[in-house]
Amino acid sequence: MKFFKPKFWDKRSHISFFSILLLPFSIVTIAKNYYENNKIKKNFYDLKTICVGNIYIGGTGKTPLVNNLAVHFKKKFKTFIIKKNYLSHLDEKKLLESKHKVIFEKTRELSITKAENEKAELLIFDDGLQEKKINYDLKIVCFNSLKLDGNGLVIPAGPLRERLNSIKNYDVVLINGDTNKESKNFIYKIKKINPNIKIFTGKYVPKNYSKLKKKKFILFSGIGNPHTFSDTLKNLKIKFYGYEKFPDHYDYKESDLQKLKSLARIKNCELLTTEKDYFRLKKSFRKNINFLKVELSVDQKKQFYKYLNERL
Repeated sequence: MKFFKPKFWDKRSHISFFSILLLPFSIVTIAKNYYENNKIKKNFYDLKTICVGNIYIGGTGKTPLVNNLAVHFKKKFKTFIIKKNYLSHLDEKKLLESKHKVIFEKTRELSITKAENEKAELLIFDDGLQEKKINYDLKIVCFNSLKLDGNGLVIPAGPLRERLNSIKNYDVVLINGDTNKESKNFIYKIKKINPNIKIFTGKYVPKNYSKLKKKKFILFSGIGNPHTFSDTLKNLKIKFYGYEKFPDHYDYKESDLQKLKSLARIKNCELLTTEKDYFRLKKSFRKNINFLKVELSVDQKKQFYKYLNERL
């Protein structure tokens, strides 16, 4: 989904005028979700299945968590990652398949059939909580600790794919980022909706930042929550003198990279982007572009995987 999220989606203190105008359209989304949750027949599969998704659009850390799960479970099961074939998600596919077996078909059902033919034992779905036809064994929903549920409204009035009340249908919540007062209140709100849901937290851990500290940069990215990238660099004390932001899952053109490289020359800097953005670039565009590699570290990791193992 290539767009800049409107700022009013994340106004937590009050509902904006634009949200009020769009509320009638949100009712259509809510009605559609109700029908899919209650009327669509679920398909059961012999394979073990874990779905990692979100209800807040973009930037919640699904793909890093999928990577973690695949690293852990492929020691025990023949594991495949399933991603629906969206051209805008080629970056995530490339990032995942550099380490894991990924199936990328037009529908998730086709991917499951292919995985069955490959004698798979466990499937990890990167996105798909809104795919109501599949009965997943485990459903994990991710949030960002700074964005949480935004203004709490469903698209287009807010950033939610479905109402927060849908938490009652899921097994695990993972909140990525630093714990703060709002995230603590959010956990309390989730527990009121679903007292049985398991809640874990995690943080992004930079891996290759030491060599970046000696340089200065112009940043660019096309990710759901661009501030997380710049905030991470500030915390690492990596110097940058500008930040060019593009829509989420942006398909970079040669002209974009030429402008960025020209700007870097003028500022006497190098270019720095996220690992996901780097994989989105054509190989011919990657020369002289740096990327920050990060991994998701789950707090209480042993308890987290103990619970998942018990459920599978």
